[in-house]
Amino acid sequence: MHGQDSVSSILEADARGETAEIFADIRKVLGTSVVNLIWRNLATMPGALSWTWATVRPLYLGAAPGHAESVRRTIALPTLPAFSADTLLAAGIDESDQAIIRNVLDSYQYTNALALVVLSALLAHYEPRAVDAVAGIETAPPPTGVKIPELPPMDALDPEVARLVSELNGFGEDTEPQLIASMYRHLAYWPAYLALVRTMLAPLQADGRLEALTRATRTLGQAHGQMLAPQLKPSAPPDTLQAVLKSCRLFVEHPIARMTGLCALIRRATPA
Repeated sequence: MHGQDSVSSILEADARGETAEIFADIRKVLGTSVVNLIWRNLATMPGALSWTWATVRPLYLGAAPGHAESVRRTIALPTLPAFSADTLLAAGIDESDQAIIRNVLDSYQYTNALALVVLSALLAHYEPRAVDAVAGIETAPPPTGVKIPELPPMDALDPEVARLVSELNGFGEDTEPQLIASMYRHLAYWPAYLALVRTMLAPLQADGRLEALTRATRTLGQAHGQMLAPQLKPSAPPDTLQAVLKSCRLFVEHPIARMTGLCALIRRATPA
């Protein structure tokens, strides 16, 4: 396990050869400046990254964005008060920082919903289940393409900020948290914002609404994944297939499902 992540992974800066090429293609196809942890984790398994990306890449370029947008529009978010611009200014978060925070949230809101439906489709191909019928949106918005800050390592955060990130990481999780959501680490550049987020979410965590949101989002992702699964045409899988599916299941059912809902909730509460 690399000290910066909660599972074994290859950092983007350390990627070489085919891995670096795939990472670059992931950034290009998703229109993002970072490669999410799921892909960096798969890069540690022989043959896993190249096979998985080749298998699901056509979905990203095809129907998946419409299904991801349907997820974003369908999630039933709990009602909660929004932050005012003055609240953020009073907390020392100026307009420039607010813009960067929105970029971080928008990036994760875009990529998380996509990963939810695409990786759910991969799981559904090998592990089909009965789900409700759903449909994608015909016209989905493109990625923002805005560069976001580098992901800070946990061990570089002040102790109280690292504890706050860890506490937030447990919000909405219906099992013992095993993976630290990257979004909170990205937002750790603004501890006051994380503190506001924690104060906003704590009542919803206490009464179970965040766990309910995770379960609902997970179910929604599974339904869209099942609809997308017939479009997959995987080649012969690597010997690490079971490890690939185990990793995808862990990410999809926990941090990705959890953060798809939570990011949407936090973004809605943040001034546009």
